[in-house]
Amino acid sequence: MATSTAAAGRDAEGPVSHRARKITLLLLTATYFFSYMDRQILSILLEAIKADLQLDDAQLGYLSGIAFALFYATLGIPIASLADRKSRKNIISIALALWSGMTALCGLAQNFTQLLLARIGVGIGEAGSSPPSHSMIADLYPANERAGALAIYSLGITLGAFAGTFFGGSITHYFDWRTAFLVVGLPGIVLAILVRLFAVEPPRGMSDAVMAASDDTPSILDGARALMKNRAAVHLVAGVTITSLIGYGLTLWSPAYLIRNFGLNELDVAISYAPVVAVAGVVGTVGGGKLADYLATRFGLYAQSNMIAILKLGAFPFLLLFYYLTDVYLAVAAYFVALLLQTCYLGPTFALIQSLAPLRMRSVWAAISLFIINLIGLGIGPTLVGVISVEYQAAFAMNDAESLRWSLFTLALATPWACFHYWRAAIWLKKDGAAGED
Repeated sequence: MATSTAAAGRDAEGPVSHRARKITLLLLTATYFFSYMDRQILSILLEAIKADLQLDDAQLGYLSGIAFALFYATLGIPIASLADRKSRKNIISIALALWSGMTALCGLAQNFTQLLLARIGVGIGEAGSSPPSHSMIADLYPANERAGALAIYSLGITLGAFAGTFFGGSITHYFDWRTAFLVVGLPGIVLAILVRLFAVEPPRGMSDAVMAASDDTPSILDGARALMKNRAAVHLVAGVTITSLIGYGLTLWSPAYLIRNFGLNELDVAISYAPVVAVAGVVGTVGGGKLADYLATRFGLYAQSNMIAILKLGAFPFLLLFYYLTDVYLAVAAYFVALLLQTCYLGPTFALIQSLAPLRMRSVWAAISLFIINLIGLGIGPTLVGVISVEYQAAFAMNDAESLRWSLFTLALATPWACFHYWRAAIWLKKDGAAGED
């Protein structure tokens, strides 16, 4: 196994220059932006699609959740295994072109089945993005800078959600939901070319004390066994999965909630709600990453997990208020505070998982984590909201506005469960000196 110092990976004259590292992180963040924009745009279009295609909340939940997540999560693992052996930037570029084209095709759907198949296509394409991106960033940045770098990357979620809601709502208001899918989907193909031309493929293990060997790549089963033996990693994956279950469910349905319960239209949501979410998300995500890097340097990696547990617990009452208050201004203000605190988890969680993973298992660990997160969080979260809403209508004779309100409130109640797992992860990280193994 060839060796190299961590400093070589950080030096501008080393394997990857400082400028190239920044360009690559920017391109990966832009890719994640398009990924989440193409995923999130459906949320602002749900009411228009419901009316046009005559769907119920359960069908909307399937489109938002399991139809996308089943393929997105499942295919992520074999693609990540390939990314541990082949060019990661090429895989990302091909995946980006595929899901962008499928997003545009959503605008041509004439019924539920056609839209379902197009959404499955988006999920298949997006499966090739996050695991190799996590692996590349982990190789570009050393452990004490990784949370900040992955927090920057995670801005793709916040900014993508804003763009999907803003452009989707605005275009739908002035044109229709089909045009919105076309306008948002097609530019991603251009970005795919830029990623292929200008992103750099870092040497594996470049930012760690030891460079990874070029052969003897572990299997997916080896990666799963190694992850399951690591108690800190297990609790981190559990915490982020429950967080994603709540987050995806609430995020995908919140625009519909505002439209139904407060009488807003798509343009209202685009110009008022979307910017509030974007500001809170950017400040929370970047601030959380920077604070996490400071805490890791000052106290050790375990402090990052404790930080997430504390801030998410602080966000909990404000999250409940969003779905309880009947004044739209107070409700959105409460949601702003909740997002400001709870979005801290993104960069630190994935940085901790990458720091715990063996060098040759980084893409596989990312894929296994994302498989669980997305199958349960993205797959079940939005679907569960729709199903519960329909059940509340039947059981309590609620209208669709009130049933959606209490469905979202019910899901938000799971937040302390996620906090528990982050607290337990911190205990094992501290006990084992960030190794987390038995």
